[in-house]
Amino acid sequence: MKKAVLPLVLILLAFSVLSFKNTDLRGFQAAPLNSPGPSGGYSGAPGEQNCTSCHDGATQDGSIENQLLVNNDIGFGITQYTPGATYAVNLSMASNPAKKGFQVTALNPANEMAGNFIAGGNTQIKTATISGGQRKYVTHKSSSNTSATQVWNWTWEAPVTEQGPITFYIATNKTNNNSNTNGDLIYLSQHVFFNDDANLNESTFEQNFSVGYAPDKKEMLVTYSTLSIAPISINVVDLNGKSVLTKKLGSSLAGTHQHWVKLPSQISNGMYVVHFFIGNKAFSAPISIQN
Repeated sequence: MKKAVLPLVLILLAFSVLSFKNTDLRGFQAAPLNSPGPSGGYSGAPGEQNCTSCHDGATQDGSIENQLLVNNDIGFGITQYTPGATYAVNLSMASNPAKKGFQVTALNPANEMAGNFIAGGNTQIKTATISGGQRKYVTHKSSSNTSATQVWNWTWEAPVTEQGPITFYIATNKTNNNSNTNGDLIYLSQHVFFNDDANLNESTFEQNFSVGYAPDKKEMLVTYSTLSIAPISINVVDLNGKSVLTKKLGSSLAGTHQHWVKLPSQISNGMYVVHFFIGNKAFSAPISIQN
């Protein structure tokens, strides 16, 4: 009887150890933290996954959270690329969370890698084969995944030949910094850059500028169109050339936009001239204030 008990005890002991080991491995695999930067293929581009493959958070619209700026060699933001040109790329998260991460790729209309990425001081390059083609990705590093890094930077070498509109696919991760994968927010966005030979005339497009006044709100409505990414500001002057309001309005984005601008409560009735600035471009229009 004693001889039968000993093998049974050994079997049960081995089973317990194996069960503990398997449970421990599953727990480890369930919490893959990518603080050094994920492998390629998680930007949310066609044929890819995104950060929710490893994080249990939900995807969000990143059109506001993901702030991408592509600058030419003289430091101006662009919305159209020149084949073969080199651009400085900056990416930031509007909320700048305590713990964060990102991944970006750039694809042409055939969903092939468009141009080349060169890592910056706080970014690194990863690769992945998607649908038979190799893509490059920019991602954060273990030293650039906190709010201390406000802007990630790298270089984009545009394709040497015209390839039509190029789309930057961005996935950012706003983590809750709980050292686990649950409760994070994943922001996905797409940013399109046209070839500079595209049939789109910027000077004509930007003639769409107008101002109006709402007496009940004592606010001015500014409507404008632009292809530029640049600081915008406004200066309202009376007919004697005296400024009655000067205000910075942030930065422009490509497209048509409207801004409500509150005027000083003591402003007098009469005619004024509104000067509106997009970077180094100026637009002017008269406005009548009648309260």
